[in-house]
Amino acid sequence: MSRAILYVVLVSLAACVVTAQQPFRVGDPVPDFRLPYATADTINFDGIGSKDLAETRYMLAFYPADWSPACTKEICGFRDAVKEFAELAVEVLPVSADLVFSHHEWAKQHKLPFKLLSDYTGKFGRRLGVYRPEQGMFRRSVFVVGPDGRFEYIDFDYSITGDADFIALKEALARLKK
Repeated sequence: MSRAILYVVLVSLAACVVTAQQPFRVGDPVPDFRLPYATADTINFDGIGSKDLAETRYMLAFYPADWSPACTKEICGFRDAVKEFAELAVEVLPVSADLVFSHHEWAKQHKLPFKLLSDYTGKFGRRLGVYRPEQGMFRRSVFVVGPDGRFEYIDFDYSITGDADFIALKEALARLKK
């Protein structure tokens, strides 16, 4: 096989892998889920799920790990903008594979005003295509689910380097609110 043909085959396979990791698009229904969560005040093992959030616009913000500097920066950024998110009519729900006990302490430490969802098995994150099994954590990503239970905004590669993705998210939420 020539190098050119081999290159085309490899590029095609790589495109398939990327597509397989991003199984959802805007307009698709969110898969049913129920995840335990913690706040600064409580731990709830019964959790919250997609059926509890029906008719609500919410943002699932997947992040790698509690206590890491980058994730602390990201989640504290959401904390600092929580009034803006409320004005945009969206509930912020960060999600990581950390246990609720870690979430609870982290939420107390940083005065986080929202539920931190725990997908400690990675099952939900795998369904959404954001779980990194080699690292045992999630890829930083954001999903906005509308009141109809369908994805309204997806960023599989949400970045905290600079504020471009944060601004794009808030602009998209402003358009969705109208």
